[in-house]
Amino acid sequence: MAGKFVVFKGKDGKDYFRLKAGNGEVIFTGQGYASRKSCLNGIESVRKNSQDPDRFDVRTAKNGRTYFVLTATNGQEVGRSQMYKSDSGCRNGMKSVTKNAADSAVVEE
Repeated sequence: MAGKFVVFKGKDGKDYFRLKAGNGEVIFTGQGYASRKSCLNGIESVRKNSQDPDRFDVRTAKNGRTYFVLTATNGQEVGRSQMYKSDSGCRNGMKSVTKNAADSAVVEE
């Protein structure tokens, strides 16, 4: 089963997207956007930038778990991953985003 981008309206009225893997697990979440068009542009940014390993930045949260951030070529954060217990899990998450973002369908929720 292929992954998919799920677009939805947040409680704050902004538009968001989540990238889900083929098994339905959320692997990446975008920032909030003021419009649906901007949100869809954010998805296109993920498609493009996730193919460049240098656009991923691994970070450590205060609780010691790791996560990654994807940045656009202008340095702006496009979104971030869930928290991972291990560095290897985080690296696998980045690989999953690279694989799934390229051709995942966009669906409304």
